[in-house]
Amino acid sequence: MFPVAEKIILAGGWRRCLFAFLAGATGALAMAPVDFFPAMIVPMTVAVWLIDGSTVLWDKKTPLSAGFFSMNFSLSGFKSAAWAGWWWGFGYFVAGLWWLGAAFLVEADQFAWALPLGVLGLPAVLAFFPALGFGLARLLWSPGAGRVFALAAGLTLSEWLRAHMFTGFPWNAFGMALGGNLVTAQLASVIGLHGLTVVTIVIFALPALSYARRSSALPFAGEWRRKAYAPIGLCLAALAAIGGFGAIRLANGQPGVVEGVRLRIMQPDLAQDEKFSPANKAAILAHYLSLSNPSKTIDSDDFFGTTVLVWPESAFPFILSRDATSLAEIGASLPYDTFLLTGAARAEKNAAFFDDHLDYFNSIHVIASGGTILDSYDKVHLVPFGEYLPFAALLEQVGLHHFVHIPGGFTPGSQRRLIHVPGIPPIAPLICYEAIFPDEVIPARDGPQEPGFFVNVTNDAWFGQTAGPYQHFAQARLRAIEAGLPLVRAANTGISAIIDPFGRVMAELPLGAEGLLEGSLPRKIQAPIFTRSPFLAAFLVWLASFIAAVTLRRSVCS
Repeated sequence: MFPVAEKIILAGGWRRCLFAFLAGATGALAMAPVDFFPAMIVPMTVAVWLIDGSTVLWDKKTPLSAGFFSMNFSLSGFKSAAWAGWWWGFGYFVAGLWWLGAAFLVEADQFAWALPLGVLGLPAVLAFFPALGFGLARLLWSPGAGRVFALAAGLTLSEWLRAHMFTGFPWNAFGMALGGNLVTAQLASVIGLHGLTVVTIVIFALPALSYARRSSALPFAGEWRRKAYAPIGLCLAALAAIGGFGAIRLANGQPGVVEGVRLRIMQPDLAQDEKFSPANKAAILAHYLSLSNPSKTIDSDDFFGTTVLVWPESAFPFILSRDATSLAEIGASLPYDTFLLTGAARAEKNAAFFDDHLDYFNSIHVIASGGTILDSYDKVHLVPFGEYLPFAALLEQVGLHHFVHIPGGFTPGSQRRLIHVPGIPPIAPLICYEAIFPDEVIPARDGPQEPGFFVNVTNDAWFGQTAGPYQHFAQARLRAIEAGLPLVRAANTGISAIIDPFGRVMAELPLGAEGLLEGSLPRKIQAPIFTRSPFLAAFLVWLASFIAAVTLRRSVCS
C-alpha cells in the first residue's frame, strides 16, 4: 500500500485534479468562521507533493524504487505544476467563496441566472493566480527544504498579484490562516498580511518534508525516523514562537480609552430586499432614530463629552444630502454634543456635461445637530459588478448590470482622506470592501493629521447568514493590528464592533442581531513596525524566502 504522499506525487489524470481540488478546499477551514488554522497544513503540504509530481520522473513499472528530481526548466513540468495549481486554487476559492451566491438571490428575478458565475465562475478565474504560483515555484524547485521556500516565493508573488491586478481581490489571502487568530495575528504588526502569507506557506508546508521517497539518501531506518519528525517539530516550534510573540504583545498591550468620547453604533439588521426602497424611507428613518435614541442607553445622563453615533453603509434608499426634510429630522434628534457618521449615497453634478448629469458616490457623511453635513468621504475602491460594471458597454449587451440601483453605477472618490468630527481625533474611513486592502488603507502615522482610529461602515446584508460577513470582519480586524489603530465598525446586519489596536473585540453585536452598541473609544498605540514601511516589511520576508529557495537549489546542483 503506497503512502498518501506517494499516491499524490504519482497521481495523474483526474485523480491528480481531484487530490488538488480537495486539498485546496480543505484550506477554507482555516478561514472564518471556522478559523481552524491547522487545516492549512493539508493544502500547503499537498501543494509540495503536487509540484513534486511535476518534477519527479519515474518508471511506471517500478514507481517506488526509481525517480529523481529534474531541476532543469521543462515546459511540460511547468504546465503540469500550473494545472495542478489551478485545480488546487479552484477548490480553495469554491469552498471559501461559495457564499457569494447569496447576493444573486437577493433579487432573484434579475440575477439568479448569473449565480453560477459567482459561485463557480469567479473561483475559476481566481484559480489562475495559484496556478501561476505553482508554475513559478516549479522554476525554483529542488530536493529537500528548498521546495518549501520555492512554494512560498511563488505562491506569495501570485497572491500579491491577486491583490493588485484588475483592481485587486485579496479576499481570504493565505496569510489569514494566521491573521484570523488573535494571538498569531499579532505578527501582522511587523510584516502585514502579505508577510503573514509567506510565513503561513512556509510553516504549513514543512510537514511535506517528513516524507522521503525510497530513492532518497536516507540509508538507515534510524536516520529516516529522526529526520522525518524534524520538519513537524520545526513547524510546531515556529507556531509556538509566533504564538509566544502574540501572547506577550497582548499581555503588555493595554491602550486605555480616549477620555470624553463615547461611541454608539446602530445595527438595524435591515434586509436587502424590496422593503429597502424610497417608498419606505419614512419607516426606515424612523426605525433608525428609534434604535439610536440615547434614552435607551445606560448612564446617558452621567456622560459629559462628545458622542459619535455611527450608522452603517448605504443606510438610506435615497440621496440624503438632497433630502432637506430627512436631514432636518436627523438633526433634530441629535443633541448638540452628538455627531452622526453615516453611510449614504451622494450625488454631485458633473461639470463636464452640459445637462444635469449626476455622478453618484458611496460616501460617509458627518452630520451635526441641526442637520448640517460637516464633512464627507467618498469611497475610492469600488466593488466590480456590485457598485459598477467593468466593460459596461459590452456586458450590458448580454444582460449583465451592477447590483446597486444607481444610474451608471457609483463613481470612485478622488483620494483617500481623513474625516473630522469636532472634539475627537481624526478618522480614517473605510467603506465596506476597502477594509480588505492593507496596501491602500494603512494611513501614515507620522504626519500632523495622524488618525486616531478607523471607522468601517459596511452592508453585508447581501450575503445573509453565511461565512462572508465573518470573513469580512476578520480582515477588517487585521487592519487594526497592522496600523495600531482602534476600529469602530458599523454593519447593517452585523458584525458591528469596537476593536482595540491589538485586535481585541471590546464590544460586539453578532451577525443577524438588531441593536445599539455603546462603548468607549480605545486609544491608538505607537505606530507598529509595519506602518513605517508597509511594502518593504512584506517584501523583505518574501525576498528571504526567494533567496533561501535559490541558495538551496544551487547547493543541490553544485
